[in-house]
Amino acid sequence: MKASDILSYSFSAIKLRKLRAGLTTLGVVIGIAAIVALLSITQGLQETITMQLQRRFATDTLLVSAGGGGVFGGGGASSGFKLFVNDTQTINGIEDVELSIAIIQRTGTVEFAAGARNVTIIGVDFDDYAKIYPTTFVAEEGGEIPHNPANDMIVVGKRVSDPWKNETILCNVNDTAKIIWLNATARPPKYENYTGNVTAVLQEIGGFSIGGPSDFNVYIPISQAQNFFGTDECELIIVKLTNDDKTTIDNVSKAIKAVFGDQALVTSATAVLNTLSSVFSVIELFLAGIAAISLLVAGIGIMNIMIVSLMERTREIGILKALGMKSRTVLLIFLGESVIIGLLGAVIGVASGWGLANVVAIALSGGGFGLRNQASQAGGFGAMAINPVLTPTVTMLALTFGVGVSVIFALYPAWRASKLKPVEALRYE
Repeated sequence: MKASDILSYSFSAIKLRKLRAGLTTLGVVIGIAAIVALLSITQGLQETITMQLQRRFATDTLLVSAGGGGVFGGGGASSGFKLFVNDTQTINGIEDVELSIAIIQRTGTVEFAAGARNVTIIGVDFDDYAKIYPTTFVAEEGGEIPHNPANDMIVVGKRVSDPWKNETILCNVNDTAKIIWLNATARPPKYENYTGNVTAVLQEIGGFSIGGPSDFNVYIPISQAQNFFGTDECELIIVKLTNDDKTTIDNVSKAIKAVFGDQALVTSATAVLNTLSSVFSVIELFLAGIAAISLLVAGIGIMNIMIVSLMERTREIGILKALGMKSRTVLLIFLGESVIIGLLGAVIGVASGWGLANVVAIALSGGGFGLRNQASQAGGFGAMAINPVLTPTVTMLALTFGVGVSVIFALYPAWRASKLKPVEALRYE
């Protein structure tokens, strides 16, 4: 019997039992859709975060913090080690270091005539900061950011100026702003403030940043930050290297640690990206495993349906074998039915999963679950535009997995059907 005839017969058998076949196919659709949706969203999120980090956390930079206290939190405070603004002079003398800048930051409030916002106040050298982040520390309004700013100049992030993206503008260039922070070291603690002028509003950056510019920050000159906060201590030093070669990164990292007696934590962009890739790989595997459980349940359903179908078609099989049909042909007919169900379910599942992934991505990117408001209140993270990624590899694996599970779970019923003896089958009622 030709392969085309076998598939035709299998398809006809499915058409005769449309409802049962449809429910069986639905199980495959749900399993494949879950796998495709989860993997597409995860890969899209990974690409979005990686792209943002590559853009905002330049690969030719290092972040130096006091034993981990400045970047990711940790043990800097227990050792008593601190970084100071003038430590940049020492770092600048290390080979393959192009420049380094100190970051002083505090949480506080900025008040405008139109309203106030909770922000992170960043003290930094505007000129050097723009050299390290030339694509993100860029003014949208007010022309170029001054290279030698006066102490009363303030640069604000886009979400500080336009926090709700609805043209409710809190401040424009040349507006007056009052910066306020709580000096907790004073006794009693007291609020410090000073008034300055908005020199520039940064162009929208989006997403989040580690060390780099953010839509939710307010920037003041480093000299003003030292006076205003009453300290020369800095939370972070950003180091720009001459290149992003692994050898250069390793050598400079070792040199910086040696200068500070291994008390400083040095983080590279490449290390962060590699860690993220490893984490996302584990997450993808975990999510795919969870989604595969539903597909296995669908496989059990296929086996159950095939066994029921075998019982209903016992006499039919007996007649076919009595007319000379070989056991192998009967086996292939049943497997053909499972292939059709699996392939149809996998194709619909891939399409459904891709559609579901886009719906979820739109909801997440648009703040459908309150992410945007939470991000805005946090002052450092924006709602990310997640674009699901459906790679050819995922598509092929989904199709293969869907058909494979269907065939595997149909093997036993198909084998039983092929082993039926014609006489016994004809007697079956």
